[in-house]
Amino acid sequence: MANALGITDNAVRAQLAALERDGLVRQHGLRRGAGKPSFSYALAPEFEPLLSSAYIPLLVRLLRALNERLSQAEIAQLLRSVGRRWAAELRAPPGDVRARTVAASALLNELGGVTEVEEHEGRPVIRGYSCPLNLAVKENPRMCLALETLLSELIGKPVRECCERDGEKARCCFEVGAEAAKRGGR
Repeated sequence: MANALGITDNAVRAQLAALERDGLVRQHGLRRGAGKPSFSYALAPEFEPLLSSAYIPLLVRLLRALNERLSQAEIAQLLRSVGRRWAAELRAPPGDVRARTVAASALLNELGGVTEVEEHEGRPVIRGYSCPLNLAVKENPRMCLALETLLSELIGKPVRECCERDGEKARCCFEVGAEAAKRGGR
């Protein structure tokens, strides 16, 4: 590896140690050779999906099939169920509504969105500059219902989706609070 990269053996060891420390790779096995035994390394399982380019095309085709087979009401019910199940797999953030909203915004950012929390008429609003589900939302704008339900469950208050879907890029927007749910007719 050192020869292929044009660096020293110690530099390779240092980089592998850092990758292992950060949980990106793990020792996979032991290879015996003429010298000292060598470890082989593998990408940590949770990072393997990042190398696959099959997930998005599969999701888009799945959404198309669902749109052909289910009514809009059934799709909405399914997406809300997905949001509730997703939230059940996560630990609800501690703190007051504002702190939980900030944590929910951070989750959207971890998922690939770019969001921040603003105040609007005394209520927190998660405002996005991009959407972690942009391609899926282009296929079916109702995909935001899964995130709306996820956020509502995590924050512990009704959340109303007010996303912008004009143009090339969708932008997330979620209003938090009882008034938000009433205005949204939910």
